Amino acid sequence: MSTIGELIEDSRKIVIKLGSNTLSDENGEVNRKTLHNIVEQINELIQKGKQVILVSSGAGICGVGAINKWSRKGDINYKQALCAIGQVELMMAYKEFFKEYGIHVGQLLLTRDDFADPKRNLHIRNTLFTLVDEGVVPIVNENDSVSVDEIKIGDNDTLSALTANLWNADLLILFSDIDGVYEKNPKDHPKAELIEEIYDIDGLLQEIDTRGTNQFGTGGILTKIEAARRVNAYGIPMILANGKKMDILRKIADDAEKGTVFFGKA
Repeated sequence: MSTIGELIEDSRKIVIKLGSNTLSDENGEVNRKTLHNIVEQINELIQKGKQVILVSSGAGICGVGAINKWSRKGDINYKQALCAIGQVELMMAYKEFFKEYGIHVGQLLLTRDDFADPKRNLHIRNTLFTLVDEGVVPIVNENDSVSVDEIKIGDNDTLSALTANLWNADLLILFSDIDGVYEKNPKDHPKAELIEEIYDIDGLLQEIDTRGTNQFGTGGILTKIEAARRVNAYGIPMILANGKKMDILRKIADDAEKGTVFFGKA
């Protein structure tokens, strides 16, 4: 069994983060086939006795898909309105797909202030534990419709790390549109080499090119590395893999696809 396969096998409490690029198609709308495939694989984890919390981007692209408008994407109020529309669409899709397996979902929309306030922090933690104990899959997202710079977490890579730490997860899996961490941006350098295991994040940052982001997501590779730093500090490993590939959870577990594992310093 691969290193990733062993991590998944040995972990009971798993947080999975889906990025906007993972969920979107070439037109910037939600790829329902990809989403359904991921839900199917999460169900398989649950059938093996594992508990899963999902941190999902995609409200913005769902809003665009619902009303077919993105003309004022630079207008913060318009973007927040799209997220308000899209959050409903996103949750309806999750509800539809999880219902096929008899699984209920619950939604938590959070801001940075929620994690900074001890009482709110406790309530979030208690809600997560209660939902999971009842067999419900919590779906966590930033509350983009009310978030401004003062209370904004900023990206769901960070949100997933905060959630994993709060829940005392055994493993965090980030699904993006890349296979893992490369020495250079693989979109610009096709021969760039994948780094499969990382133990020293500070050393890594001195060696690789972390530039670049995308039009649908809010973070590039740097936010993912910093998410790994956050969870590694709590002893939680993190896997980064390409969620756009079909059956990705099965394949990384069977070593049929590669990813990057962050262990932190040994």
